[in-house]
Amino acid sequence: MTNPQIDYAAMAAQWRAERETTLKASRTELLAQLRALGISGVTAEYEGYGDSGNVEDVTVQPAEVQLPEALAAEVGDFAWSLAYHHHPGFENNEGGYGTLTWDIAADSITLDHADRYVECSHSYDEGL
Repeated sequence: MTNPQIDYAAMAAQWRAERETTLKASRTELLAQLRALGISGVTAEYEGYGDSGNVEDVTVQPAEVQLPEALAAEVGDFAWSLAYHHHPGFENNEGGYGTLTWDIAADSITLDHADRYVECSHSYDEGL
C-alpha cells in the first residue's frame, strides 16, 4: 500500500474558502431580513473558553424593534462563525471574547476581539 502525501495547506485553504462562501451567503440573507424589520444595527457579544463557548447577547437598534427568537439565533450563529473564521480556536484553553457590531445600513461589520492567555515565569535554583 502506498501512503499518499496529504497537502494540509491546500486543505486549510479550501476549508477557509468554503467558510467564506458560507459566511457571505449567511450575511446576505441576514442583511435582507434585518433591513426588512427596520433594524439599523446589531451587536453580538461572544465568549469562549475551555473548549466551548457561545454568543452571550444579541441586541438590535432601534431597541424597540423585537428580533424574532429564530432570527436572533441565526444572528448569533453568524457572529460566532465570523469570529471563529477570523480567530480560529479562540474558544480553547483560557479562550477569548469579543463584540461584533454590524451597521446594517452600511453593511459594515466591526469585530472587537481579545484572546486570553496564561503567562508563567519559572526559575529553579539548586545548590546555592
